[in-house]
Amino acid sequence: MKDIYERLKRDHEVQKDLARKLMETSGNSAERQRLFGQFKAETEAHAAAEEQTLYAALFKKPKSQEQARHSVAEHKDAADLIAELTELEMSSGGWIQKFEKLKDELEHHIDEEESDVFDLAKRLIDREAAERLANQFEQRKAAERK
Repeated sequence: MKDIYERLKRDHEVQKDLARKLMETSGNSAERQRLFGQFKAETEAHAAAEEQTLYAALFKKPKSQEQARHSVAEHKDAADLIAELTELEMSSGGWIQKFEKLKDELEHHIDEEESDVFDLAKRLIDREAAERLANQFEQRKAAERK
């Protein structure tokens, strides 16, 4: 059985791939619309499920509360940028610039999470709990996508 860290890394690869593909689009194309819809649904469901599983567990541990707060704040920043992009005309030059900012912030967040957060969590959450969290994440993410 996979643990929460392996499960989240799989999602992170999907998000980075979608962001890379979006950067290659132009204007208000059907491809940009399709990819942004996928990106938005994927990142929003991932962040919500991650907060309800991994970060909920980390908030219960005094040694990880500050890191958990920081990561959840980064989720909020990304959600704000996604909301701005949703309102912005896709054919405007500002759209791809704002998306690139989001992509950069996403990559920073993923790097920080996969190193700092996961290292800390592995010291505080035992292997069995990490496996349970992966199952809970899967269920929560599926519920978010409905």
